[in-house]
Amino acid sequence: MRCDDLVGDLFPHLSELLVERVFSECGVMRLMARTRETEVACPGCAALSSRVHSTYGRCLADTPVGDRPVVIKLTVRRLYCENTLCSRRTFAEQVEGLTVRYGRRTPAARRVLEAVAVALAGRAGSRLAAALHMRVSRTTMLRAVMALPDPSWTVPKVLGVDDFATRRGQHYGTVLVDCESGQPLDLLPGRNAATLAGWLREHPGSEIICRDRAGSYADGARTGAPHAVQVADRFHLWQNLGTAVERNVSRHNNYLKTVVVRTDGLPSDAVANHADAKRVMSPIEARIRERHATVHALLAQEHGIREIARELHMGGNTVRRTARAASPEELLSGRHQPRPSQLDPYKPHLDKRWAEGLTNAIQLQAELQDLGYRGSYQTISDYLRPRRRRRIRIVAPAPPGVRQVTGWMMRHPDRLGDEERRQFTAVLAQCPELTALHGHVRAFAEILTTRSGQHLKDWIIATRADDLPGLHTFATGLEKDWDAVVQGLTTCWNSGPVEGRVNHIKMIKRQMFGRAKLPLLRKRVLLTATRRRHSQEPQPDRSGDS
Repeated sequence: MRCDDLVGDLFPHLSELLVERVFSECGVMRLMARTRETEVACPGCAALSSRVHSTYGRCLADTPVGDRPVVIKLTVRRLYCENTLCSRRTFAEQVEGLTVRYGRRTPAARRVLEAVAVALAGRAGSRLAAALHMRVSRTTMLRAVMALPDPSWTVPKVLGVDDFATRRGQHYGTVLVDCESGQPLDLLPGRNAATLAGWLREHPGSEIICRDRAGSYADGARTGAPHAVQVADRFHLWQNLGTAVERNVSRHNNYLKTVVVRTDGLPSDAVANHADAKRVMSPIEARIRERHATVHALLAQEHGIREIARELHMGGNTVRRTARAASPEELLSGRHQPRPSQLDPYKPHLDKRWAEGLTNAIQLQAELQDLGYRGSYQTISDYLRPRRRRRIRIVAPAPPGVRQVTGWMMRHPDRLGDEERRQFTAVLAQCPELTALHGHVRAFAEILTTRSGQHLKDWIIATRADDLPGLHTFATGLEKDWDAVVQGLTTCWNSGPVEGRVNHIKMIKRQMFGRAKLPLLRKRVLLTATRRRHSQEPQPDRSGDS
């Protein structure tokens, strides 16, 4: 490849210029160039002119090459306008694809900065731009984001509406999403009916509106788009049911306290008094016991110490020490080779007092000092530690709480573990009201998963036949929003794309430490979603171009 062709490939935007000199100065690549002697159209009247008034220099920052920043020193002409009727007497020529009025960067450099600004915004974008040898301030990055136009879109057939928190518990906004494509359309301040209704009036044409159970969105959709079909989201219906179930379970909390929790098939009182109950071992103790059993099993098979160490990837001394110990307790206590101690003459007295029930090491030390013991307290504590480990008392598990029982009731029965299923069965056996509640929950789950909303009326009638105030309130709320609820339980539309977009908003908001105002947050949400969707589109296969 010729040098001219290489320069043309590296700097295609300089093809309309005459490059006079290329040199490096202070780590910066500098290109000296000027425009060609051609006729240029006046921007006011489009009349061609080649009569030069004067020249002046422009300095343009370009994208880096070879890990070095590039600066273009460009000499451009100011020309006379030959049209006497034109309001312009002179005008400066612009190079297509390279310069714009008052621009100090090439279009390629500007596109890079815009991409960085959209992805990272102010300070973080400025730091990344510096690593790319394009030093700009954080305010420049913010101006670059805000100057970008909003992505274009058409009024969607299915519109998703939900709220998001700009400051949780205090300030909220509304996000509007095209449920068919997942594209965010707009972010509105507040979450009231008037804001949503105004937006719908300005952008008419939506046929279906997916929303949560909030009354303000229902009123706003009804006012702004009276002909649109409203769909209540199924996830929010299930969430509302969970709140009602928890309210009913809390009314029967006394029954939960009387439930006998069984462990390993034994009642809790039997577990507490069972002498041979298995105590909970620490990971280190369990590992030592397992290692002792493995080493002695291999020794019984007449394997040698070196062979065992090589097979188990252990040190030879560790295997010998384990082989000499007759039981794991010798390894745990660290006394497989007893040494003389000041405590030896007083151990019978300690054993006697321990058997009598005195377990306080401080009191035992005081008694031994009266008998002539001059050792430390730590020696007595180390001697008693294995006994304390053996005296661990197993406490029966606490009875299930309200939220735990609610979780069991809202989950699919097949997803409950054996112990959870056993406890849940015991809870239902204690309280007939909770048994009836569980039946209604499973019936509603069947309606929701199979989208058989035509059976909802029968479910409400069956619910009101039982003494379940929480479900009665839930059923009353369904009747107030009947049309949207039935649509949500019969059609395939839901607010899933909207919930995903809310998570996207949270990510961007946390990236800016929650300090960005709504205009910048809105701009970044719309632009990042558009750029990500474009990057995921399949690209044409160019493998045959070569």
